Amino acid sequence: MPSLSLLPTLSEATDQGVGGGGRRELKSVPFISYLSALQKSQLLSDDMVNGVEIRCEEKGSCPAGCHLTGEQPSPIPVLLEVSRVVPLYSLVQDNVTKEAFRSATMSSYWCAGKGDVIDNWCRCDLSAFSKDGLPNCSPLRQPILRLAPYLEPSSTMVALEWMDVEPLIGYKISDYIIQHKRVEDPSEAEVYTGEVLSLMDDLFSGLGSSCVVAGRRSGDHSHSVLYSVVFKCLEPDSLYKFTLYAVDSRGSHSESSFVSVRTSCPVVDDSRAEEIADKVYNLYNGYTSGKEQQMAYNTLMEIPPPLLFRVQHHYNSHYEKFGDFVWRSEDELGPRKANLILRRVEKISLYCRSLLRSTHIQSRTDTMAYVYCRSEEGRPPAANTWHGSLHDSRTIITYLPLLPSFERRS
Repeated sequence: MPSLSLLPTLSEATDQGVGGGGRRELKSVPFISYLSALQKSQLLSDDMVNGVEIRCEEKGSCPAGCHLTGEQPSPIPVLLEVSRVVPLYSLVQDNVTKEAFRSATMSSYWCAGKGDVIDNWCRCDLSAFSKDGLPNCSPLRQPILRLAPYLEPSSTMVALEWMDVEPLIGYKISDYIIQHKRVEDPSEAEVYTGEVLSLMDDLFSGLGSSCVVAGRRSGDHSHSVLYSVVFKCLEPDSLYKFTLYAVDSRGSHSESSFVSVRTSCPVVDDSRAEEIADKVYNLYNGYTSGKEQQMAYNTLMEIPPPLLFRVQHHYNSHYEKFGDFVWRSEDELGPRKANLILRRVEKISLYCRSLLRSTHIQSRTDTMAYVYCRSEEGRPPAANTWHGSLHDSRTIITYLPLLPSFERRS
């Protein structure tokens, strides 16, 4: 007789209606599939630690004449019936053992087995302290910074977001620190640290720059929170590096997460560029007095480099037969002043230069809805307020819906 190999299965009993006469129908799934589903559901459940009560039954054995009877018989679990999902420690009958099992299970799940769960925090063992004297039985997780999917980076605006890493039990997040800086050359050493902002002290308090605003909303699951920060006054065609780390109430810092992004090419007023090109041609045309030379020089030095590049494009498109822009500028203003003007467009990237040479340039105005958050002390609770988990309960954070607009190349 061939050996019998059975996979344990899970049976789910369902009661039929009146028409079924109360008959119980068993629905089976492979046990390994059930365990996999249980593990996934654990992440979405409000229960702390779940287990299952399993009943195994032996359903027969090999006949006496089977050549396998010489081996030691063992029970074959052909039916695993789950009556209900319960915490593992509730299956223990003895109260002392049950409490010890519960404490050990909670410690293992929330405190890495190096401390005890007290209310909603971990009291670490004496051996669970880092070199700097801070408890580390509940390690601080790294927040993952990412570009916000609802807003494509524009020439001046970038939106970032991250999920809150505070667990239900364990450490408490007191703040998030976000740093941003413009990177001139990625190969250079990182000497310049950029601007460092506290989510609570700078952004939610309203004391920081109006160019950076923060928001908060609930995540896809219960107890999950999504934070977002919008930077509104960035330089076009520039590489920025954003860095984020969390700070807990014990003073520990998480590992940093960073995002590097280049803002899109600048938006230029093409009609104005063409008007300036005509103005410069008229100033250069014929005999040019010192006053007209200075007026042309001031005009070309005051406009932004992208607009200057577009002025040069229109000048050469309309008046190159009288001499191109570079030659006429050197002839009218002299090599030194002409060089000062032309050097201003050197920092424009090759990609943006190719776009600025387009026959036509159009722009459109987009809007983005977001919630601006601000903390205030001493205000009474209202319908449009929530208490921030980053601070004590006396701090009230109000949110204000805003709808800013910004230009984008189309």
